[in-house]
Amino acid sequence: MTWMIISGLIVGALLGFVMQRTRFCLAGGFRDMYVQKSNKMFYALLVAITVQSLGLLIFTSLGIVKVPAHTFPVVGTIVGSFIFGIGIVLAGGCATGMWYRAGEGLIGSWVALILYAITSAITKTGVLLPVMNAINKPLNVNASVSQSTGVPNWVLVLILAIITVKLVVRTLRKPKVMVPKLKQKYTGIRHYLFERRYHSFIAGIAVGLIALLAWPMSESTGRPYGLGITTPSANLINFLISGNTKFIDWGVLLVLGIFIGSYVAARGSKEFKWRLPDKKTIRNSAIGGILMGFGASVAGGCSIGNGLVETATMSWQGWLGLASMIAGVWFMSYFIFIKPMKKLQQTSSQTSKSKQVSQQTHTT
Repeated sequence: MTWMIISGLIVGALLGFVMQRTRFCLAGGFRDMYVQKSNKMFYALLVAITVQSLGLLIFTSLGIVKVPAHTFPVVGTIVGSFIFGIGIVLAGGCATGMWYRAGEGLIGSWVALILYAITSAITKTGVLLPVMNAINKPLNVNASVSQSTGVPNWVLVLILAIITVKLVVRTLRKPKVMVPKLKQKYTGIRHYLFERRYHSFIAGIAVGLIALLAWPMSESTGRPYGLGITTPSANLINFLISGNTKFIDWGVLLVLGIFIGSYVAARGSKEFKWRLPDKKTIRNSAIGGILMGFGASVAGGCSIGNGLVETATMSWQGWLGLASMIAGVWFMSYFIFIKPMKKLQQTSSQTSKSKQVSQQTHTT
């Protein structure tokens, strides 16, 4: 029990600290792919997946960890991930993002996080369980890409590594955009920990290494899996309601550690501040949190569970879930960002034309 508490909190704190300091946000990254035509954060995710995949290849070959074989619900993964993608746009962050932004003092993230955790518990163990089972029952297939295609796992990892390296090199070779930097306030280790900004690819490497570390740490406590956010969040709610310690496992300590690590990082960098958003943002955060909780539960994972961990194990569930998640983000981003921008552009264009007509009338 002591080792579970220590190891879970340490790995979680590392992840929360790194994500807060590097602004590693998958929700923003998926959104930027569509809205700003920027793939940098998505490539950073590929870096994290690749680092974890290479590490898992070594760990499994040495017998340090064992990746559990399983089937997955095709319909549930697609539908759930799409709903989760919609939710993270409304909430303003993914599941892990809600945990680390709550540590920064964002009230909107607290609202989304609480409703995400409650909805996850309701879906996994409560009144929505029959709904989840009905969606997931029709089609379950082998999750392993290697077993279903006959391609050795090391070949799949090698292909991923080659693609990731090419994308990273191509991105780094692009002309750099000069961004004004604030005057350095701190020196020494304090500067590197709480002030310096790091490239998203450095963040990807760090997140990938922490995700890899999570496997042996978690497995040593009897939980044969890596990082996970949705089930631990649901378990935390179930524990708080029932008081039953059976719900407390390594994953619960992980998510609590993420909050602690983020809080320390935000305090150290003087970025912690209680921030109360407007009513519209609170409403969107609440709706987003509910959709996230239901979607991630049905899909069997969130942007971390499916998007980072399952993808690294070369699982169909991970890659299919990631694609559906991105589709959901793009779908909702159209209504939240693209459509209002187009409407504003049309209004500006009409106003400009009206002024031109008015000037011509005065001239004649």
